[in-house]
Amino acid sequence: GSWVTAQAADKMVRFIDMGDTFHLPIVYFVDNPGFMIGVEAEKQATIRFGARFIFAVYQATIPWCSIILRKVFGVAGAAHGNHSRLNLRYAWPSGDWGSLPIEGGVQAAYRRQIEAAEDPQALREEIEKRLSKVTSPFLTAEMFGIEEIIDPRDTRPLLCEWIETAYRLLPSELGPKKRGLRP
Repeated sequence: GSWVTAQAADKMVRFIDMGDTFHLPIVYFVDNPGFMIGVEAEKQATIRFGARFIFAVYQATIPWCSIILRKVFGVAGAAHGNHSRLNLRYAWPSGDWGSLPIEGGVQAAYRRQIEAAEDPQALREEIEKRLSKVTSPFLTAEMFGIEEIIDPRDTRPLLCEWIETAYRLLPSELGPKKRGLRP
């Protein structure tokens, strides 16, 4: 996976709109550490394109299933399905998600203590180690609305069952769209 750039966000909007326009359910294999940051990302308007991507996700009226494979952080990581529709979210045991990765969160939350320490590196590592011990994928899954943490080998049968349900629901969702493909 990689960061969401302006170009990647624009590509995702086109993909979502196409699925929504033609009533095609979406399966999203999520490995998204968040929006790209930095000077170049600012120049490319990554946040503007990223916001457009999030709007497209929440405006989509089609069934959606997300499988969290690895990293999912920040606002960009939260954009994996419209919760008012048939939207199921599963995670592999390798999934690592939240508001911030532990490393970035420690740096932000404990900045003063780390800077004041005799050995800042050692203190930062100690705090990260302590927090890693109490981190639970099950608690995080519950907080982020993940239906289940699944064995990766169960992914295909689970998706086959989901797609059958999605296609049974689609006829009730057909009708004129409020919008078409975005330019």
